[in-house]
Parts: sequence; structure tokens; C-alpha cells
Amino acid sequence: MDSTRHRFAILRPRRSLGTVFAVSFACVTAATTLLGGFLSYNAAARMVRVDQDDVFRGVVSDLHQQVAQHRLSPSDYFSVGPDRDSPRDDLSRRIRTDVQVLGRAGRIEEHGYPALQVRALDRAAAAHAKAGHTIYYKAQIQGERYRVATVALGGGRGAVQVAQQYSDTEDLLRQLKARTVELSAIVIVVAGLAGWWLARRIAGRLVRLTRVAEYVARTGRLDTEVPVAGQDEVGRLGRAFDGMLGRLAASEEIQRRLIQDAGHELRTPLTSLQANAALLDRIDRLPPQAKADLIADMKSETRELVNLVNELVELAAGDRDAERPTEVALGALAEDAAALARRRTGREILVAEDGTVVRVRASAVQRALSNLLENAAKFDQDGTEPIEVAITGTRVEVRDRGPGIAEADLPRVFDRFYRADSARSLPGSGLGLAIVHAVAVTHGGNAFAGNRPGGGAVTGFTLDPASRVERPPARPTADSATTPR
Repeated sequence: MDSTRHRFAILRPRRSLGTVFAVSFACVTAATTLLGGFLSYNAAARMVRVDQDDVFRGVVSDLHQQVAQHRLSPSDYFSVGPDRDSPRDDLSRRIRTDVQVLGRAGRIEEHGYPALQVRALDRAAAAHAKAGHTIYYKAQIQGERYRVATVALGGGRGAVQVAQQYSDTEDLLRQLKARTVELSAIVIVVAGLAGWWLARRIAGRLVRLTRVAEYVARTGRLDTEVPVAGQDEVGRLGRAFDGMLGRLAASEEIQRRLIQDAGHELRTPLTSLQANAALLDRIDRLPPQAKADLIADMKSETRELVNLVNELVELAAGDRDAERPTEVALGALAEDAAALARRRTGREILVAEDGTVVRVRASAVQRALSNLLENAAKFDQDGTEPIEVAITGTRVEVRDRGPGIAEADLPRVFDRFYRADSARSLPGSGLGLAIVHAVAVTHGGNAFAGNRPGGGAVTGFTLDPASRVERPPARPTADSATTPR
């Protein structure tokens, strides 16, 4: 099924974004132009036809009033000289109206120009007794179309026919329709060309981004240059993609360094364990003290190896920790970490806190506090003064009275696997403070280290001020914070 779907996907023709954009732009423009042209033509044609029909009916209404108000005869509508007006002149003055006069029985008393046909209905109107009786119809005369109205004079005296030619108007409307179609076609072609040009300008950058993405996917080269021109969405996409590649490259570099450093750090305990394991074949022949030293050394190296692997796992988890943020008092986390450190080191630890409540990943913050306390206890081996934990807002400090930190080591104390010269003889992997830094950065803060006036060191971290919560939460239970290793 999957192979068939893949084969169909390969056979399906590929359409570029530029082509899709140009065709879509042309189709939308075509639909809009055709609809606008159709509606405009219909409105104009209706207006012209209604106007002509209104004028014609107005002439017929005037004729109706003439015959209804006066007892007129067919001769009253004969043509007269230019020196005087007649009722016929009133009819033909408003529009180009053809007037034809019918006498009794529908005989033509005076022809119109052109002559109008006399139908049975016209003869019936001429013989009608009521003045103003009117019939309407359309007729074709000499190849032209006319509106015709026949108005009875009454008393069977005859009727007057008036006709208005409208075929020339329809010819004009047909020409208008043809011109509208031609103009719409031109607009559609221009729209298609404009869409193609716009597609090249807009989709061109997307095409370049696509090529870069395909190149990166094919080669794995994260240092590829990304086009980021423009301030629109395409430019923002390019900048976001460039930033993503930069972060991936940085992450890959960090991963490479982590693997190299981890390999270097793992080599020492593994080499020692390998050497000690070679002596196990003849452990029975070793003196009791050498045997005890061998076993103690193997236990120590195994413990160091386990701690190193655990810290590597914690550090690798980093930002991908699945724990959800919860509201918790920083002082409660500090008390839990201090209680654990007291059991492990036997040191006196004092906690001073201001009741700050934050929304954080509780176990991660507690792990960072435990690492700081264990680091302080490791270097302050004298133990004459207590280790202090001070919490002010979202700032956490751990203070000791040990030898302090050399100025040359301060910039690197949070680097992975970094160990100062004075700490190389002490247990540890150099990852404890790196975990503190990772936890702080994950929570929108940072880690810091310095020396105390009067001797000793101050290490700690800050959290994002926005994580502070004003209302007090319930004290976390054992399920909300795991015990740090």
C-alpha cells in the first residue's frame, strides 16, 4: 500500500508555486472581470431599454389624452405645413416616432414613413367606439424591429398608429456586449501576465528557500547560507529558517563536544577498571593490603563511573524534561535539598528564604540546589561554619567558607567537564555546575559564581522573574519533586 502510494506520488506532476499562484490570480481576476462585465452590461442594457420604453409609453399616453379630451378625426393628424403645428407634431417631436393615420374600417388615410402594417387588431381599434382604446405589439418592418401602439379615436372614426424603432438600440447593445467581452479577455490576459510576474517576485524567494531546505536535507550541511531578504512573511520565514539552522548547528557542535568530553572523562575510570580487572586473576596471590586497596579502588572507580553516567543522562535530558511546571515555594525546595545534603555530608546547612513562590519544574530546580550544596560541601572541607542558602525573590545563592574560586576559573566553572586544578584530586565529573546552568537557562535565568568577602565562594542561579507567583501554594509532596542523584 505504501509503495503504491509512493509510486502515485512520483507519477503525479509537480506544479511550482509560481504556476499555481499565476493560474489562481488569473482565475480570480477572470471570474471577477466576467461577473463585473456581465452585471455592468445587464444594468446598462436594462437602463437603455427601460428608458426607451418609458419614452414610447409617454408618447402613447399623450396621444391617449388628446383623443380622450377632444373629439378628433383622422384629418387632425394629417401632415401640415411648417407654419403651424398639429397634434401629429406633438407626437413626433419627443422621439423619432413613425405616425400612421387610419380611417374607418382601418383604411390608411395617411401612410407613415415607413408604412406600417395594418392588422386585424388595428382595424378593430379603428372601429372601436371608445376613444383612447389602445393595443400594443411589436412588429418587423423592412428588416427593422418596432414597438407599435394603435389608439382608437372613438366612435368608429378611425385610429392613430405610432411606432418606435428599437433595432438600432439592440445593435448598439450587441456591440457593447462584444466590446465588454473583448475588454474582459484583455483584462484576463493582463491579469495572467501580472500574476506570473508577481509569482516570480514573491514565489522566487520561496523557491530559493525550498532549494536550500532540500540541499540541507540531502547533504546535512547546516552551515548553508539562507536568503533572508525582505520584511514580509517570506523574509521572516527565511530569517526563522536561518536561525533554526544556526541553533541546529550550535546544538550539533555542543553534542559533538559533549561526546568528546564524555569520552575523555569516561576513559579514565574505564582504564583504571581495566587495569584492576587484569589483577583479579591473581588476587589470591596479592598481599592483604594490596587486595583491600584493589577492591577499594574498583569500588571508587565504579562509583565515579556510575555518577558520571547519571550526570550525563541528566544533562542530555536537559530541556526535554517531561516534567510539567508547578507552583511551589522556593524555600520548600531549598529545605528538601538541604535535608538531603545534611544526610549525605553531615554538614550544617542554614536556609534563609522570603516566601517566594514560583512556577517551575520542581525536581529540576531541586536537583540544581542539591548540586550547589554538594559542590559547596566538597570544597569547604573544614566544615567549621555552616553552608548558607539565601533566597531573595527569584535569586538563589549558596554560600560557603571554603578556599573560594580562582579568578582564572570563574569564567569556566559552569562549563561541562571543566575542573579546576585544585579540584582534580577531589571526586566529581565536572558536570554538577553544568547541570545547574542548564536548569537556570531552561527557566529563563542564568547561573553565577563569585567569591565571598572574608573567604569562601558564592554560587547560585536566577529564575525568570515572570515565573514568580503571588499566592502561596501547597508544600510539594514527595511525588512533585524527585530526589536528585
